[in-house]
Amino acid sequence: MKPYLWLIMLTTALVLTDCSNNNHRSDAYGSFEAVEVTVSAEANGKIFTLNIAEGQTLVTDSVVGTIDSGDLEFKKAQIIAQREVAAIRIVNIQSQIDVQLQQRTNLLNDRKRVQKLLKDGAATTKQADDINANLELLDKQIAATKTQSLAVQKELAVYDKQIEQIDDNIRKCRIVNPINGTVLNKYAEAGELTAYGKPLYNIADLSTMELRVYVSGDQLPEVRLGRPVNVIIDRDKKTNRTLNGTVSWISNTAEFTPKTIQTKAERVNLVYAVKVKVVNDGALKIGMPGEVTFITDSK
Repeated sequence: MKPYLWLIMLTTALVLTDCSNNNHRSDAYGSFEAVEVTVSAEANGKIFTLNIAEGQTLVTDSVVGTIDSGDLEFKKAQIIAQREVAAIRIVNIQSQIDVQLQQRTNLLNDRKRVQKLLKDGAATTKQADDINANLELLDKQIAATKTQSLAVQKELAVYDKQIEQIDDNIRKCRIVNPINGTVLNKYAEAGELTAYGKPLYNIADLSTMELRVYVSGDQLPEVRLGRPVNVIIDRDKKTNRTLNGTVSWISNTAEFTPKTIQTKAERVNLVYAVKVKVVNDGALKIGMPGEVTFITDSK
């Protein structure tokens, strides 16, 4: 074979290889992430129990630990005792009102009898005036006693609110897991002292991961919310896996390409962040690299 034929064949092979590589080149690169929730203490005190471990799967609203609520229970018992005393006071006040109302009824009957006697001339005007004066005085006493009853009722309402608040604080001594997910990090142990707002652990739902990638401005027409894409991850050193993904978010502002994504020459380009949701079959991990190929009509 002539030497120039070898040159033609070698050139053709290189062109075909280059075309093949371009056809399989991904459209965007990034890493997987998940929405992490940090669970913090909602009370001050000693951690009695914290039954979690890193890597453990938890369900929503499960109680995973408790914080000492002894002081709150003691304070609640004190307020309940004070409320019982106030409740006894209001019973006594109501008894006084019942007696005064009976006295008023008796005075009204006496006034009717005196008015009859006064018509017959068997009673004096002073007797009628005295009864009317006693009625006025008794009405004022009844009004004052009812005011005392109203004040005690307000006091009982204050005690009820205090008990309700303490009950809420006691509930906050239970450490309740907020979401379905996997424990990523544990920051506290049983027996330690904690404070309001101090992180105890963080958790993330790993059943669905998000691949954050960056696309250039000329790629944006190919990106649509809800559009399916092909997600490529490493199977081993030589082969890849392709997963189904869906575009879930597109940034509306451009930014410089993150340093960890592209070469130094490409990092100065303006790109748009895009999130792709991928169902995790257990192979995806936070921080794991991934690639995206957009599915378009042309492809």
